[in-house]
Amino acid sequence: MAHIPDGVLSAPVLTTGAVLSAGALVYALRRLDYDRIPQAAMLSALFFVASLVNVPVGASSVHLILNGLMGILLGWAAVPALLVALLLQAIFFGYGGLAVLGINTLNLALPALLCAALFRGAIHRCHSPRQLFWLGALTGFSGIALTGVLVCLALALSGPEYIPAAKVALLTYVPLMLAEAAITGTILGFVQRVAPEQLRLQQVTRD
Repeated sequence: MAHIPDGVLSAPVLTTGAVLSAGALVYALRRLDYDRIPQAAMLSALFFVASLVNVPVGASSVHLILNGLMGILLGWAAVPALLVALLLQAIFFGYGGLAVLGINTLNLALPALLCAALFRGAIHRCHSPRQLFWLGALTGFSGIALTGVLVCLALALSGPEYIPAAKVALLTYVPLMLAEAAITGTILGFVQRVAPEQLRLQQVTRD
């Protein structure tokens, strides 16, 4: 449930999400490395396709997000990459919606940036495949955990009637955390073998 639909959240939550996402987008575009645009487009397309496959979990459903991976590989460029994918999903498939585009972007992009800030330096210095896998797994796990917390917080702040739904939604993120941990660790290990220069990027504050 990374895509919160229209008509659920309160106006203050929607406004806050839109303002913060707009600010992050402006900052990200000002620091955009144009040489990274093809990579950002590829990862945006990967997120677009992966998140269309929903797996039922209890009363809700989950899908791959890969925002931890995007944060590591893209840094601040993850913000426009996620925004574009979410916008296209809202237009073509009705996932989420335009009114919640800001908060949905924030719920995915902020964890991506936090993962980059927390783990990118360690991944940059890592030369052991085993250590890289576990760092990648921690990154993927953390990205989803943070997204789950933000989604549930947005629901809870929109009204007490959404608190039970927020608790249920948080539980559905647990299997997704484990899946993304394994996938992110595996992908980063593959990238290190075939294109190690992709992991030798500047810190997130310089992208």
